[in-house]
Amino acid sequence: MPSPSDRPWHRLLLTRFVTLWYLKAFGTMAFMVLFFMGYFWVLHNPQKPPLMVPTVWVDDLVAFVPAAFYAYVSLWVYVSLPSALLLQLRELVRYGLWTAAMCVLCLALFWVFPTQTPVPDIDWANHPQLAFMKGLDASGNALPSLHVASAVYSAMWLRHILRQVRAPAWVPWLSALQCLVIVWSTMAVRQHVFLDVLAGAVVGAVFGWLSLRGAPAGDPRERT
Repeated sequence: MPSPSDRPWHRLLLTRFVTLWYLKAFGTMAFMVLFFMGYFWVLHNPQKPPLMVPTVWVDDLVAFVPAAFYAYVSLWVYVSLPSALLLQLRELVRYGLWTAAMCVLCLALFWVFPTQTPVPDIDWANHPQLAFMKGLDASGNALPSLHVASAVYSAMWLRHILRQVRAPAWVPWLSALQCLVIVWSTMAVRQHVFLDVLAGAVVGAVFGWLSLRGAPAGDPRERT
């Protein structure tokens, strides 16, 4: 029987996926429910009228692409991957606490300093999926983009996990590409402007770095 260190990376990922799967599934679902409760409460109860985030020249370079909606909603699969692929309960708790801290910070900023994006000259009736999203979110809670922050934060954790299982170099690059597509989609569906994206990327990178400081390079059960 091969030792864990001899097992291919994709089998190590599968082992990680099925480990504590019930806790991961319930925990992820509960976290998202609590997050959206807090998100929509803040959205509808700002401390003061929201400020409009200005556009910059970069915004003019990103075309409106209705099909980017699918990349936009793919975030909810992408952000579920790190927790699904963690092996130890201690690391799972660490990830969850830092994720919660990032979300709480952004929600606090949205509440104290509410912002919104400019209203584009688009007939949303021609794009029913986007119209539904706009009706829910109303392009509020704009800066920093928590969508972007979550994507960048997840990308950093996925890179860490993929290094632990010694995945080939193209796999982390594929993950990074997906992160970039999600970031682009936030502007392509006119949900965010560049300044929202930039601020969100900074928040995600800072929390990713803080949460991964001192994280082990691998799990002993995969090295022996």
